[in-house]
Amino acid sequence: MGKIYLIDVTNRDGVQTSRILLSKLAKTMLNIYLDEMGVFQSEIGFPTLRHEVNYINANLELAKMGVIKRLHLEGWCRATKEDVELAFKNCPGLKHLNISISTSDIMIQGKFQGRKTWDDIVNLMIEALRTAKALGAETVGVNAEDASRTDVERLIEFAQAGKENGADRFRYCDTLGADDPITIYQRIKHIAEVVKFPIEMHCHNDLGMAEAVSLAGAQGAIESGVDAYINTTINGYGERSGNCDLVSTILALKFSHGFAEKVRLDEHVDLKKSWKIAKYASYAFNIPIPINQVGVGANVFAHESGIHADGALKDRRNYELYDPEDVGRGEPELCETGRVITTGEYGGLKGFRHVYDKLGIHFHDDKEARKILELAQYANLHTQKPLTDDELRFIAAYPGIVRKILTIVPQPDNV
Repeated sequence: MGKIYLIDVTNRDGVQTSRILLSKLAKTMLNIYLDEMGVFQSEIGFPTLRHEVNYINANLELAKMGVIKRLHLEGWCRATKEDVELAFKNCPGLKHLNISISTSDIMIQGKFQGRKTWDDIVNLMIEALRTAKALGAETVGVNAEDASRTDVERLIEFAQAGKENGADRFRYCDTLGADDPITIYQRIKHIAEVVKFPIEMHCHNDLGMAEAVSLAGAQGAIESGVDAYINTTINGYGERSGNCDLVSTILALKFSHGFAEKVRLDEHVDLKKSWKIAKYASYAFNIPIPINQVGVGANVFAHESGIHADGALKDRRNYELYDPEDVGRGEPELCETGRVITTGEYGGLKGFRHVYDKLGIHFHDDKEARKILELAQYANLHTQKPLTDDELRFIAAYPGIVRKILTIVPQPDNV
């Protein structure tokens, strides 16, 4: 039986519909936190976009330095030879890529207006895939956009073509969030049994079933003997109603009676990092965590009715499926109520050094401190909110990387 791995797509799907433009610094911090959490892969962005290039290359450099230790950093682009070539021209250190193309009749007609046939779609994917492998990609996922509205036999043909030409996974996209758990289980099981190829689930939450649909599809894959990959986003952020929520998915795999008995989750996943990453994403995106958010909402461990409160006090398991500690909660959170010195876009050197002294980071002299201060000011200008302690530590530890992250790719001389 196969194993389930997690691929987080917050920095692609989540960012597209954020209420603010998520800073490249925040995207980098999320990748670091995802690495700490044991997530297998992060779809970090678009290597074909000029304004993403420095950020992606800086993250690849962090991985090479060992700051990001295990997390695969994957780019995303359209399944065209030209996009793939541009991706590797912009980001030559890229090792993991997902190439995407629409596969349903309605999208092929709507997007290409009769200019492409089904055979054209498959051939475009194959050409892009071969190009990526020739340019040094270690892993390539082939993405069937709108798979849930695509004939299953065509999906088998698409996945088989990917497998035969060097792909590493087939991504099934429930792009409109229209699948249901039973149907997707049957479809994925059939595809996996025929193609014998790892399958990646990418599901949207338009009907409120993203986690259930993703898990059911993954179960169909692993029961057929292949590995399954579930796409998630932190706090469920993403297109329209969002994507499959990272914490909810892990909790289901660990504590749902059926899944906990039937599936093997990637052993590197650390659920205790949930509270930290959920809080940071909420802060960075400027979207409050709903009080009933699974695992990390304020009401998750709240008991009021007499029978619930009495039962919970006698034994947690009467009314709690998992403990606050399981998701990294339970420790008191203290905040200062007296004098607070902060640093930011308009901060001075004295206050800046005071803030870093409290973090246990000390500069040799004002000249060294001023270099970091300038980066912190620029980072604050990008985020438009106070920098977190972890962001400040990161800036001090890797100033060269931060300078690259915060800088748009220089324009050519002739522009």
